[in-house]
Amino acid sequence: MENASQEERAEAIKAFESTIRKSENALANMAEKGASTTLVKKRLHALYVGLAVLETAWNQKPHHYTQKDLAEARHVLTGLFPSLESSYGKSKSGSPQKTLLERRMKALELAVQAINDLANK
Repeated sequence: MENASQEERAEAIKAFESTIRKSENALANMAEKGASTTLVKKRLHALYVGLAVLETAWNQKPHHYTQKDLAEARHVLTGLFPSLESSYGKSKSGSPQKTLLERRMKALELAVQAINDLANK
């Protein structure tokens, strides 16, 4: 966790912020249309937890999440990997989409690692 470079840390934070914005927009659109929002809410909460944990690890910002929140977030974030990896495999080499997915996967890996580190303290 501590061996992530400043650039990796900045990219991870930006990737989380971007993913959160995208999820918030999706949630608003789904709610407008009357679609079920349970899954998006669950993922959004996990993203908030992941970002908070990274900021705790790197910037010593306190977070207010419980051990249960951390465990659930780890489970949800880990569950996102298969679809990200699938999209990554289908994206064209050197494309902005592939770069975005690389950053998003790295950010999720770092967040899961940070959650594991907190759980083991």
